[in-house]
Amino acid sequence: MYGMLLESIQHFVQLKYGEDLWLDLLEKAGVKHTVFNTRQTYPDDLMTKLAAELALHTSETVEGVMQYFGKCFVRFFSNLGYDCTIKATGRYFCDFLQSVDNIHMQMRFTYPKMKSPSMYLTHVDPNGVVLVYRSTRQGFTHYFMGQLFQIAEELYETKLDIRVLESSNSIPGTRSVMVKFRIDFDNREYIARNSKMKTPVGQELPPVSCSMLLRLFPFGVVINKDMCILGVGGKLLQAWGDSSSILRKPVMEIFKLRRPKGISFTWGNVMYLHTVIFELELMRSTDSTSSSGSSSNLAPVPEINGTSPGGLRLTRKSSQGTRNILLKGQMRYIEDIKVIIFLCSPLINSLDELLNMGLYLNDLNPHGLSRELVLAGWQHCGRLEMMFEKAEQRSQELELSYALLDRWKNKGDELLYSMIPQSVADRLRSGESALGTCESFESISVLFCELCDFNYSTIEGAMDIVLSMNAVYSCFDSLMDKFNVYKVETVGRVYMAASGAPDRTEDHAVNVADVSLQLLTQVRSLILPSGLNIQVRIGIHSGPAVAGIVGIKVPRYCFFGDTVNTASRMQTTSLPGKIHISPDTKALLPEDRYLIKPRGVVTVKGKGNMETFWLYPPETDDEPSSSPLAEISAEPI
Repeated sequence: MYGMLLESIQHFVQLKYGEDLWLDLLEKAGVKHTVFNTRQTYPDDLMTKLAAELALHTSETVEGVMQYFGKCFVRFFSNLGYDCTIKATGRYFCDFLQSVDNIHMQMRFTYPKMKSPSMYLTHVDPNGVVLVYRSTRQGFTHYFMGQLFQIAEELYETKLDIRVLESSNSIPGTRSVMVKFRIDFDNREYIARNSKMKTPVGQELPPVSCSMLLRLFPFGVVINKDMCILGVGGKLLQAWGDSSSILRKPVMEIFKLRRPKGISFTWGNVMYLHTVIFELELMRSTDSTSSSGSSSNLAPVPEINGTSPGGLRLTRKSSQGTRNILLKGQMRYIEDIKVIIFLCSPLINSLDELLNMGLYLNDLNPHGLSRELVLAGWQHCGRLEMMFEKAEQRSQELELSYALLDRWKNKGDELLYSMIPQSVADRLRSGESALGTCESFESISVLFCELCDFNYSTIEGAMDIVLSMNAVYSCFDSLMDKFNVYKVETVGRVYMAASGAPDRTEDHAVNVADVSLQLLTQVRSLILPSGLNIQVRIGIHSGPAVAGIVGIKVPRYCFFGDTVNTASRMQTTSLPGKIHISPDTKALLPEDRYLIKPRGVVTVKGKGNMETFWLYPPETDDEPSSSPLAEISAEPI
């Protein structure tokens, strides 16, 4: 589908539900595009995926959302001026329904890759119509219904009641969908107008022969009820090359139906679609190029009111082309002789196509604008193609730029979230000041961990220390998210972490205790680049604190308060390979989960004497590695 359909959804969803919901829908639907280009094609299933996600958010049905999308499209193209095309089709809504295929055919010049549905009326009465809808897309039935509702209400001030009479999701031998609708609306004025048009004019008009019609339309075809060819125009017969092999033959042996798509070329369907533009492709005769200068007579056609058409003898003095001719026109029923005549002309886009078909400008209809359109297309086609190619190239470059922008944005987000908690960073992005991120927490747990036994006296030794610290800290970082602990910072050989802020949790002491036991276990199992055998000493304290963003350059999420100072004192008074905790932390830990032994009274700077404790895993006195928690391994760095 073209991007204009998705643009309409984006515009009205953002207008009704907001930008954030639209971006969330794109992410959940797996859509990589954030901007849709009007003339670029996208997969058909994008719209159905977006409808499914929006249905989940609004608690509506997918069918209801697709119907809403259809209404959005009509409102969107009305803003672009395309509603004028619909209004120009006729005075009544029924005129529009009979002309939809013709509108789609004209839009193909602007949107050449458009896969438009086919639709035609099988019954018309004062209370409404019966419409048959065929499409190669699955799941767009209610989208089409939404379009009809909006067009009738907005452009024709008509209320509709649409019912599905028959539906087939897969027609045998094709991938198309067929749905038969009963559309109820006030159609009395349309019926009255058609009745007046059928009223006799008051005097008998002279009869017109088929030969005259075929002179006016030299590519016309006369078809009987058995769908066999009774006669053809002189130019068409000349292009075919052999009258004996075309007359009385079934139409489908000579022509291939190109439009309308998805229907059988039968008498009944042609009668239903008398207002629809048909496209037939003339399959060139194998012997049409075998001779030049050949002559042939126009095939005889039945008499009309006693008038017999005469023959028409044509001669071509140059060789015929080999490319099939595409004929475009309308099927008209002649009631007097019970035949259908295809009033058509060749569909030609350029002078090159004209010559490839073996035709010349003087072969085209003398009336109308066929010749002028071909010449005008030749003058402007080159420039338009160049502009289209440039636009398509820029569209592709823009698409690549958006993909590159997304990758760099993701990298920037990863870097930002590694420095500042995601919840705090999102608040800063929304416009909140750095001071506004500061808040008080009633109770958190703070951990300080110091690496011991690091000594160096040379530059080479210092490099080994850096490599070893990087290995240890990387291992520590991989453990933090697993236990819902936030890494605050590292200062030299000291690693600081906290739980309970910025994401509040009642289990902050348990989280910090679990990660502390894991830090001891992982340090013992690490193989460092320098071959050093290091140990850590850990201190933990729990209590109230204040946290927030501090600074403009290199901003950090920092913690302040006596809890941080006390936790630091627990670390400095700890011993290598030990976890030193305060009485406040001990009070928050479940007794059956850990082994906690009193250390005794310790003199703490700024606190005086304090009774502190050692933390061990259960079922051991001094080996934390035997704890079941120690079996949880961190990712190797």
